[in-house]
Amino acid sequence: MKKYQKLSFLILSLISLMMVAAACGSNSSDNSANTASNNSSKENKVIRIGYQKYGTVNILKAKGTLDQRLEAEGYKITWTEFPGGPQLLEALNVGSIDIGHTGEAPPIFAQAADAPLVYLAHEPASPTSEGIIVPKGSSIKSVADLKGKKVALNKGSNVHYLLVKALEKAGVDYNDITTVFLPPGDARVAFENGSVDAWVIWDPFLAAAQTATGGTLLTDGKDLVSNIEFYLASRKFAESNESVITAFKDELNKIDEWAAANQKEVAELLSPQLGIDIPSLELAAARRGYGLNPIDDSIIEAQQKIADTFFGLKLIPKEIQVKEATLK
Repeated sequence: MKKYQKLSFLILSLISLMMVAAACGSNSSDNSANTASNNSSKENKVIRIGYQKYGTVNILKAKGTLDQRLEAEGYKITWTEFPGGPQLLEALNVGSIDIGHTGEAPPIFAQAADAPLVYLAHEPASPTSEGIIVPKGSSIKSVADLKGKKVALNKGSNVHYLLVKALEKAGVDYNDITTVFLPPGDARVAFENGSVDAWVIWDPFLAAAQTATGGTLLTDGKDLVSNIEFYLASRKFAESNESVITAFKDELNKIDEWAAANQKEVAELLSPQLGIDIPSLELAAARRGYGLNPIDDSIIEAQQKIADTFFGLKLIPKEIQVKEATLK
């Protein structure tokens, strides 16, 4: 009888151990699931903002006001710098960033490449913040003299349209120049060593080149282009994160108001961040517009005109409708 009692005890003990093990396994699975869920939640709270080497977004990053506001709501911002708008929007296209800012042309090239972008808002026109510059002492005295010359620019950037319109006004066919597509840093080197005859560029690179090299400005965008800075986002992000978009635009507007009234302080704030001297940044700050504006029909029409021009020159592979890149 005692043998049977011992055997029963052993069986019960084994069953108990199995139940405990099963419970632990279940808890472990639940904990793993909870951990994965929490990690996913944390990943969803990261806002990825792309920026370039100048603009209100740079000031916003330097001041940290958006970081503070969104941190209070459980978000974290990661900031990524790009050499130009085309590179920034390529990152948005592949899902590496959520929000960014560019000039007029990059969104058109990106939309023609089926990037899922939407326009959020824009800055005022700043036509004198971009231009065509030639080296000091150059024999090139006018835009008409660019015929047969090598001209550096960042392909698909806002200055691409400036070049098109400047050549058109001067009676020079776009195909009668040699375009050398380089990002700003490489273009500056090519400009200084004489590998190119002219450089089409925007601020603060334009201001820095004028200050440091004494180059001659053939023309800026006045009476040619508007040069408008746009804020953009991926459609999925914009439609799913309305409160973040609202906070982003609200803080941009506040920063713009401050920057317009404190241009010297802006230059001092951005100089160490951008690695550009204060006088060049003061020059750039003085010739740009400030203040956030909504996307309206006039802006869409202006962008459509640029898109149609680029398609006519076969610079984009297909016709696009800019209005399709707006929020409903």
